Parts: sequence; C-alpha cells; structure tokens
Amino acid sequence: MRISVLVGGSWGTALAILLAENGYKVSLWQFDSHLTETMISTRENPGFLPGIHIPENILISSSLKEILVKTEIIIFAIPSHFLRETARKVATIISKPKLIVSCTKGIETGSLKRMSEILKEELSLSSEQIVVLSGPSHAEEVSRKIPTTVVAASDSLAAAKKVQQIFMSPTFRVYTNNDLIGVELGGALKNVIALAAGICDGLGFGDNTKGALMTRGLAEITRLGKAMGANPTTFSGLSGIGDLITTCISRHSRNRYVGEQLGKGKKLKEILKEMLQVAEGVKTTRSAFTLAQKLGIEMPITTQVYEVLFKGKNPKKATFDLMMRKAKPEMW
Repeated sequence: MRISVLVGGSWGTALAILLAENGYKVSLWQFDSHLTETMISTRENPGFLPGIHIPENILISSSLKEILVKTEIIIFAIPSHFLRETARKVATIISKPKLIVSCTKGIETGSLKRMSEILKEELSLSSEQIVVLSGPSHAEEVSRKIPTTVVAASDSLAAAKKVQQIFMSPTFRVYTNNDLIGVELGGALKNVIALAAGICDGLGFGDNTKGALMTRGLAEITRLGKAMGANPTTFSGLSGIGDLITTCISRHSRNRYVGEQLGKGKKLKEILKEMLQVAEGVKTTRSAFTLAQKLGIEMPITTQVYEVLFKGKNPKKATFDLMMRKAKPEMW
C-alpha cells in the first residue's frame, strides 16, 4: 500500500516514519525545496525533528505530483490555514482518492468549517472516505517511540478500523470512534485552553489555577461541541480531556508556549515572528469566539483569551474578570 503524507513538518515527518516502519510505501511532501534537499541528503528534518533519522525507504519530494503517484491513502498533517489551498492542488492531480486521513487540528477562519468539511468539499468526497486522527500526540515523542495513544474517527466504522490497523504499533495505539465532530472539535478547541494555561504559567500562577482552567475549559469545549452536534462523552476521551491535559502541561506545546510568553508581557506579533512552527490555537481562538457568539454559547475562558490575543487586554485583568464573574453552580 502506498501512502502519501502532506506535509513534512514535525507531525508529518513523525507519521511518515511510523508508517514506513509499519511496512508501508511512504511518500513525504515538503513544499520547501531547500529543506527537501537537506532532508534527502541528511535523512533528517533539522528544523522540525532534529536528531531523528528518516528511513531511506521514504520518498521525500517537493513535487506534489510525484508524491501522489499511485497513492491509495493521503495523510494531511498540514497547518489549518494551508489546508484548503493544498486540498485544491491535490484535486487537480488526483481525482477522488480512496481514503483521506486528517491530522490537522483547527477551525477555518471565516467559514468556521472543520478540517474534514474542507477536505470533503475540495476533494468531492463522502464523509465515509475521511478519517480524523487525533489525541495527545506530540510529534517529538512519537518520533522517539514514546508510547502514545490516539483515536481514529469517521462516519464509516470500516474506514476508522482501516486507519487503526495501518497506524497501530507497539508504541502507537489507536482506538476508533464514530463521533467525527466531537473528535475534531476536541483537537481544535483544546489549543485555545492551552493558550490560557500558558498565560497562567507566564503570570507565575500555580497548579490550582491551571487545574481550574483545564476543568472549566473542558466544560466550555463540551458546551460548544454539544451545540454543534457532537456527543458530549467524546470530550471525556483521548481527543478531549486527554489532548487537553497534554497540551496544557507539555514543554512541547507551541500553544502553551505562546500563552506563557503573553503572560510574561510579550506581544503576539513578536512571539509568532520568532516561531518556526505554527501555534494553531491563535487562529482557532478567533473561530471559536465567533462560533460561540453565533450559537449563543457562553465561553468565558475563550472570550478572555480572545481579548488578550486580539484586543490587547492585560492578562492579569483577564484573569481578574474570570474570577469575578457572577457566582453560579458548577453544572449548568
């Protein structure tokens, strides 16, 4: 079976290595031709996964056409704001691929669509041909064979099971789920709460604060998810609380890092300019805030993160405003 992975960032490279070690023919697309040359000559991705060897049997190319030759499965592990453009390019090269796996976490700015909806739209697919792979899974750890567990979600149980079989290894365990909406929203919205957790770290707050942020953040995610048609119990699983905890506490988390720098007084533009990799939570915060307004869902933590990111609100004032909201029962 030939599998194409788009694109060769940290997550795409880690997944390509995993699939190659599982015995599949893997092609890895890297749109940066200079980085492609480096990856081919050194068999390493120095900017994204330094020190990790890329097996010789993985084809690395900056030619999307070459990557997609005779492919049966396409893995999208690409920043959310590039997904639609890339899917359109794929559609001009290959007509209706057999199976698509989305490993992109986000909500499109403007359209407010989930990643699977974009892929379905641009590639003229049925929802049964799309599987979402999500969960607590930092590329840095997966590439070093640290035990990791994720979930494959699809409207088609057969498709989810196929992806489960392809990715399963002694260090990468995959469960299946039929709640595509919940799994996607959990993976996207946890990045917003991770920004808040980072702000908490940057301000010098403690474990009490972060524990509260994660718990009340999960309540927000569940409220919005339920309004959008998700199964609330999904958010108690790997793509919900599992991914949320990992992203909020991990030193690998780009979103937690951005929040931490904001808490220390840095400006958002300055932080993002210094980063090589993408912090999906920044764009997702805008989308989540807009969705909450549109659907009439109360999301106080998301609202305050939005105010800090895009309105220049002081993080300490944002924390004060959260703490001084009107008293209410925990379950409402």
